[in-house]
Amino acid sequence: MEQTKILIVDDELVIRESLAGWLERDGYHVSTVPSGEKAIEILKIQSFNIILLDIQMDGISGMDVLKHVKDNYPDIDVIMITAFGSIPSAVQAMKSHAFDYLLKPFDPDELGVLIQKCISHQAQKRENQFFREEYSQRTRFESMIGQSRVMQEIFNLIEDIKDTDSTVLITGETGTGKGLAAKAIHTNSPANKGPFVSVNCGAIPTHIMESELFGHQKGAFTDAKETRKGRLEIANGGTLFLDEIGEISMRMQIDLLQVLEDKIFYKVGGTQPITANFRVIAATNANLEEAIKEKIFRVDLYYRLNVITFAMPPLRERKEDIPLLADHFLVKFTQEVNRGVERISRDALDELMLYEWPGNVRELSNAVERAVVVCKTRTITPMDLPIVNSLEKELTQRYFSLNDVEKQHISQILEETDWNISKSSAILGIDRSTLYNKLKRYDLKKPGPNGEPE
Repeated sequence: MEQTKILIVDDELVIRESLAGWLERDGYHVSTVPSGEKAIEILKIQSFNIILLDIQMDGISGMDVLKHVKDNYPDIDVIMITAFGSIPSAVQAMKSHAFDYLLKPFDPDELGVLIQKCISHQAQKRENQFFREEYSQRTRFESMIGQSRVMQEIFNLIEDIKDTDSTVLITGETGTGKGLAAKAIHTNSPANKGPFVSVNCGAIPTHIMESELFGHQKGAFTDAKETRKGRLEIANGGTLFLDEIGEISMRMQIDLLQVLEDKIFYKVGGTQPITANFRVIAATNANLEEAIKEKIFRVDLYYRLNVITFAMPPLRERKEDIPLLADHFLVKFTQEVNRGVERISRDALDELMLYEWPGNVRELSNAVERAVVVCKTRTITPMDLPIVNSLEKELTQRYFSLNDVEKQHISQILEETDWNISKSSAILGIDRSTLYNKLKRYDLKKPGPNGEPE
């Protein structure tokens, strides 16, 4: 494994030497410079993984060096060195994307924990980059993402039918991506030189559906103040996507069937036939065969649509795609809302994998968007997700969680050993760095002489 390279930037010799000594004993490759100017110079000729950077220096300040690093070497993580009185400056540095800050006087163990945390963060970033490159190879059409067998079969089918103009019927639950599939078929077909015209049959009221599809002549009805093209005419030379086709009225089914058979229609109030040539893709979350039995959907229209058919699977049946999808949405929404969220924690990803997703991919997208907006750190945690059941929340409030039990156990061991870190970590069966991490996580502090935390 490549040795981690650390640069220390501080104008005090004793600080540079003490930090370098501790880090070199831990096996890191360490370089030191006494000023911001020297830091900028050495960065031109050497690469580093981590920079320990003093905030207050003569000449170029630590904040200026931080900006230079983030503008030119974004993969380097910067830990700011600050005195107690300069904590507001450290907080400002965190807002400027410093990784963390180290408070003087230094604790070698705390420094070790912070460096390990930084190394883990960089490893996670590399893993995420690999993950993104991996799923980009799985994304063959538009924003359709999936490595599952069923999605690969759909990708192959879209590839097979791309050079035809056959009618396609896409079935599947709400939120599974039927619209994305329709757009992918259009984009990869000869019709892609024409428009992709989408009609949500469930969202357009029945009394205006005829005008929406066929258009109307001026004066055809009270509000027809001008002649208007319908969706069928606009779709000429391209693709007509009839979403939620199962919601269309029986009367409109008759008219639509005639159009699909000969591609000739009349505007509402018009007398001149209009010819339009377009590919038809329909989608539905309804069971059209059941609708035929109930006499609310015409069997002849069904057979006219049902030339090539495939079903978009619910997300619960392709859960191996959730990490790819979640990371895709993370990248998308962090860019859209300009937030510094970089990753989804393992615990949060476990929650995503366990959830059944009744709203499918659309619900997952909304969940990640919400998490990006409310997340206060670089990492999305389970608490940022909107999928926690209210009953689970109630139980969490009533009973100790595993974290509560662990916190209580650690606190008891520390009291029994009079806060001897070495003895406590040995009893707990963890190393000192892990124990320091848990102390920080649970905000456990050694009591002072008066019983207050030191």
